[in-house]
Amino acid sequence: MPAEAKSHSPLGWLNNQPYLLLSLTSLFWAGNIVLARYVAGHVPPLTLSCIRWIGVFLILLPFARPHLRRDWPALRKKLPLMLLLSATGFAFNNAVSYWAMQYTQALNALLIQSAGPLFVALWSLLLFGVRLTRAQLAGIIISLLGVLTIILRGDFSALASIRLNKGDVMFASSLFAFGLYSALMTKRPVTHQLSLIAFTTGCGAAMLLPFAVWESWTGSALTLDALTLATLGYVVIFPSTLAYLFFNRGIALIGPNRAAPFFHLMPVFGSAMAILLLGESLRLFHLVGYALVLAGVIIASRQG
Repeated sequence: MPAEAKSHSPLGWLNNQPYLLLSLTSLFWAGNIVLARYVAGHVPPLTLSCIRWIGVFLILLPFARPHLRRDWPALRKKLPLMLLLSATGFAFNNAVSYWAMQYTQALNALLIQSAGPLFVALWSLLLFGVRLTRAQLAGIIISLLGVLTIILRGDFSALASIRLNKGDVMFASSLFAFGLYSALMTKRPVTHQLSLIAFTTGCGAAMLLPFAVWESWTGSALTLDALTLATLGYVVIFPSTLAYLFFNRGIALIGPNRAAPFFHLMPVFGSAMAILLLGESLRLFHLVGYALVLAGVIIASRQG
């Protein structure tokens, strides 16, 4: 990604704030997990994923068109990489995670999501020999303890009662793919960020289209009611268009290993949503967990 011009506008300022961008990404993705579980069985997962990326592509295309035209030679030069980014970051990862939520609970998904930084670190090590620094490893461990404190409500013995099912395995595979996407983003062609996101979302939607047609043909048709429309509106705008723009920019500014610990903010935001929106009580384990996650993220994301 080329160096972005400094700007005194709010958008220009936001574009150079990696920690805020990555925090907002985690907020939007936390809402996506909760919503995916809520609409499981009502909105077909493969169709939802396909419409999600078609919507993002159509929203971005008017703004991305001049950049795509200029950046096409660079995109075409790395076409295999671009197709792999589209498959791992958009098609497979998203569709399988939605599908998995029909068989597992949001608690299990958030717990598995906590392993996200480890998948990113694993792929970075295997592909490029990039090792976690001691600070990054310490930060990941500290923030993971905070995540477990929140999810398990301060009772770590509850880990023994958690049972994995096929939905958990599916969700873990989607996270494994997204770890590959995050690591490969460091090798993306030098383009404008709108070119990158428009190309990958368009390709991701095209990859998912045959599966969405098959899903509809086998009887899982989309019902256009208020819940479906609200779901589509949220997933297209927040965890898709904005979150991926913010995530890609965050990686461009500080790299995947320093960006990955922000995955651990998702259960923090998820529990905060439950407190604010569902009337759950704020407990001591929430505060302890929040403090551990925040400390871990700060430690792991520091330079050097």
